[in-house]
Amino acid sequence: MRRWNGWGEEKNDMALPRGARQILEGFLGAARPLPDASLEQVLKSVPASRISDGLHPLLKTDADTRLRHARGQSLPDWLAMRSGEFGVFPDAVAFPESGEQIQALLQLAERENLELIPYGGGTSVAGHITPQASDRPIVTVALTRMNRLLDLDTESQVATFGAGANGPQVEAQLRAQGYMLGHFPQSWELSTLGGWVASRSSGQQSLRYGRIEQLFAGGRMETLRGTLDIPTIPASSAGPDLREWVLGSEGRMGILSDVKVRVSPLPEKEQFYTVFMPNWHQAMRAAQRIAQQRVPLSMMRASNAKETYTGVRLAVEESKVQWLDRYLRLRGLDEHACMVTFGVTGSSAQVQSAYRQAMRVFRELGAVSVLSSKLGNKWEHGRFRFPYLRHALWKLGYAVDTFETAVDWSQLGPYVEAAEQRVSQALADEGEPVHVFTHLSHLYPQGSSAYTTYIYRCADSYAGTLQRWKKLKKAASETVVEHGGTISHQHGVGRDHAPWLAAEKTQLGLETLKTVFDYYDPEGRLNPGVLLVDGEVLG
Repeated sequence: MRRWNGWGEEKNDMALPRGARQILEGFLGAARPLPDASLEQVLKSVPASRISDGLHPLLKTDADTRLRHARGQSLPDWLAMRSGEFGVFPDAVAFPESGEQIQALLQLAERENLELIPYGGGTSVAGHITPQASDRPIVTVALTRMNRLLDLDTESQVATFGAGANGPQVEAQLRAQGYMLGHFPQSWELSTLGGWVASRSSGQQSLRYGRIEQLFAGGRMETLRGTLDIPTIPASSAGPDLREWVLGSEGRMGILSDVKVRVSPLPEKEQFYTVFMPNWHQAMRAAQRIAQQRVPLSMMRASNAKETYTGVRLAVEESKVQWLDRYLRLRGLDEHACMVTFGVTGSSAQVQSAYRQAMRVFRELGAVSVLSSKLGNKWEHGRFRFPYLRHALWKLGYAVDTFETAVDWSQLGPYVEAAEQRVSQALADEGEPVHVFTHLSHLYPQGSSAYTTYIYRCADSYAGTLQRWKKLKKAASETVVEHGGTISHQHGVGRDHAPWLAAEKTQLGLETLKTVFDYYDPEGRLNPGVLLVDGEVLG
């Protein structure tokens, strides 16, 4: 069964190696975990629904269902779930199985004066699906039953899915036909195709398969104005692309029912490798060369020295860490070494060629290869495990969160340095250190994403821990904007990033978006407060 107050299935956990606590205490000092509320306690706090039983056969109003669809996976969501202080719950949860049933819910919302929140896998880390206090009853629309492969055009390589299909469901149904989508965000085990489109997601192997905007071919969005049906045309110069209005719309225009995506035949071969660069400067140069020389890798992740040091020690037993350190020092690398993981995918000839091209770049910049395929395979097998780290750290009294952006290559080095410095000092007024580290994982000829993780000690209370997060979020977001980065490269805007959206979209751009949203939803029933600031955000 899926956890009601955290990530993933209850049976799944992430065990830290012996010595992890000592490492964390060395970074941050000793910590004490906060007490968790029990499911029984929280269920008692769920208020009576404002929607009467029997209003519509698609609606469920029981406390357990409403609780399990009340929050996403942002750190504020986590603190709300762990403390039991949810605040606002949806009044009902609907489970439609077709576009027609979504249309029925939209009509019900108009007739009964309701608000609707689309819900895919519940994995939002930016406040997309968190209900806010409202005079109108709130219905969360869970698309989990709309998860089937509806059509596969093998000649055109276009597949049609229900928008609620999650990553494993998408790939399993395609694999049975000899195809794959190749979109692997870290949330892949739980997140859904519709959610990827609505939040402009990016997958770990975007170098080969592209971001979701390259994969999204068309589909159907159910709106209060009717069904927006976007055909699958290979390319068009016939005015603005309506797909671009749907991508990143975050539920403000309507609810996706069917999603059509461009798929690929299963590759003949795939392999992952790891090398170590002498320092962060050389790691960034390697990433830039790989992108600008169009080396055909399927993925590349370059961790800075702090992420390399932390990641290895929180994943590997100390004896193996010591062996690796000794070997790297014998090869001339020191504590500044940076781990780079990369993937090659395709035919045997393509894989061999891409590997040789990549290794030529890495070696020219001083790379050392040790246990290359073994470490690469370890990354592959654990690629979706990182979200479980929050559970492991929480048990020890530490909170962890991330922020991400994309900037031009000319800004990348200064940005990462400034972001880590500013976030590490964001709690200095409390005398609290923050451990911060970064990696690059999505590369473009123009620039790169930068994905930063920070760990800090929980305060003596949930309120204090949330207040610390707000300081950290503000410091991170301001630094992103100051360096010309996007407020989100892959997580979307939601509520948490909305205050900084104007820096990228401009005020005129935001007014344009609002005009479009108002046309589709004149009374603000669909996910109000998300993407555009309709009310107080962050506080």
